[in-house]
Amino acid sequence: MGICAAGVQGADWPQWGGRNCRNMVSAEKGLPATFALGRGEAHVDDVLWTVKLGPLTYGHPAIAGGRVFLGTGDRCWGDPRAKRSRGGLLLCIDEKTGKMLWRLLVRRYKPKVHGSGFDDLNIGICSCPTVEGDRAYVVTNRAEVLCLDVRGQANGNDGPFQDEGRYMAGTGNGPIKLRRGDADIVWRFDMIGTLPSAPHDATNCNVLVHGELLYVCTSNGVHRMPDKPNPLPEAPSLIVLHKRSGRLVAADGEKIGRRLFHGQWSSPSLARAGKRELILFGAGDGVLYAFEPAPLRPGTTQPAVLKKVWQYDCNPQDYKFGDNGWAIDYWDGDASRTEVPPGWLGPSEIIGTPVAHRNRVYVAVGRDPHHGAAPGILHCIDATGAGDITRTGCVWSYRKISRTMATVSVADGLLYIPDIAGAVHCLDADTGRVQWVHQTAQPIWSSTLVADGKVYVTTEKRTLWVFQAGRQKRVLATVKLPYKTSASPVAANGVLYIASHRRFYAVRGRKRP
Repeated sequence: MGICAAGVQGADWPQWGGRNCRNMVSAEKGLPATFALGRGEAHVDDVLWTVKLGPLTYGHPAIAGGRVFLGTGDRCWGDPRAKRSRGGLLLCIDEKTGKMLWRLLVRRYKPKVHGSGFDDLNIGICSCPTVEGDRAYVVTNRAEVLCLDVRGQANGNDGPFQDEGRYMAGTGNGPIKLRRGDADIVWRFDMIGTLPSAPHDATNCNVLVHGELLYVCTSNGVHRMPDKPNPLPEAPSLIVLHKRSGRLVAADGEKIGRRLFHGQWSSPSLARAGKRELILFGAGDGVLYAFEPAPLRPGTTQPAVLKKVWQYDCNPQDYKFGDNGWAIDYWDGDASRTEVPPGWLGPSEIIGTPVAHRNRVYVAVGRDPHHGAAPGILHCIDATGAGDITRTGCVWSYRKISRTMATVSVADGLLYIPDIAGAVHCLDADTGRVQWVHQTAQPIWSSTLVADGKVYVTTEKRTLWVFQAGRQKRVLATVKLPYKTSASPVAANGVLYIASHRRFYAVRGRKRP
């Protein structure tokens, strides 16, 4: 799959960010600036089709080869062959008609994982599938990496994994009888059991495909009680699998688990710095790491250690240490546990995906939104360095932003990013100078999408904001959504996709005269 050039079929959007650089920009044209959505099955003029989802949906859609893939919760399973477990559900939908092609039921992970409080939130599959050819790769709510046949069981049960009936039925239950509308798992890699790892809350990585290899964040995290030591501090945070077999090829050796703040919910991306390719990873210690791509070593079963090229600490010193020189306690900034004073400075992890663009990398820090909207920071980093480039690699940084979970959009010399507090920021991508800021007064958990001269962003208050892309602020529309929406809008083949909690919408574009 290409970095940010050709490499996708037509105008598909086959992975998180569309391409390996993860820049939230689409070349689609003719997309609507305003439209109307209904709450149920009834279609309105602007809606191509709609599909029922679970009550909590944090996954993002991928569109490739005439199919739409989306993860959600299992509340909408509705099949008597197997009972729901508050687990996950992966959907494969016909792009043109909205017809369900196949589904994969993923059981909730009930064993306690070293005190990490894993898979207890009933949020289902949060990973955006990555589609390449006839294969789709996804991280499940059970911390598994799955390779799936995009055709499901319609063309038979591919191996080596052939026990989908038992997988969907769950432990202690007899296997369900497979049908044409069921998923086909090709191989499965269990990160908890194999590495091992101790993910915190959820696993949500959007798999990066580069050549023959897959790069995956393990979501290794802290104990659910902040005063307890991290369960598996030596576990890897970034692993590499062979895409055809699921074999473990490499892992990082940075011991990030010793320095974790909370969880690890960022996804890897690919950068090109001069003639050099880099695997970028925003970690749970607030540091952005750049690694050389893993070598393919036929004939060996011993996983390699990823070679680090550089690292950049995204938390400034005054976010880590107080005026008295003492380290600032990360948990003092958790608004769900204590009252956090306005303007509180403290460390944060990286949740948004680093975006590579013209030898630079853009990334911001953030937290679980329930921790509140304290100050964050956005960085523009020179990707051509080596070693610890925290001091030497900063092109510019921007502090007038709250914590964010967003991945940036960079288009036509401008950068767009929302924050948890509800502000949408537009900056000059080269200099970091602010062009405009709009306060929506609505919490934002999503990223912007730039497409067709517009900037789209959803909020937690059931609103889609549509801005005109450019240096002058102009609100084109605010579209009322029937349900809260945490996922980012995406566009493919003339259609705008919005995955809200409870319902998924495909909104048709309008032909230009």
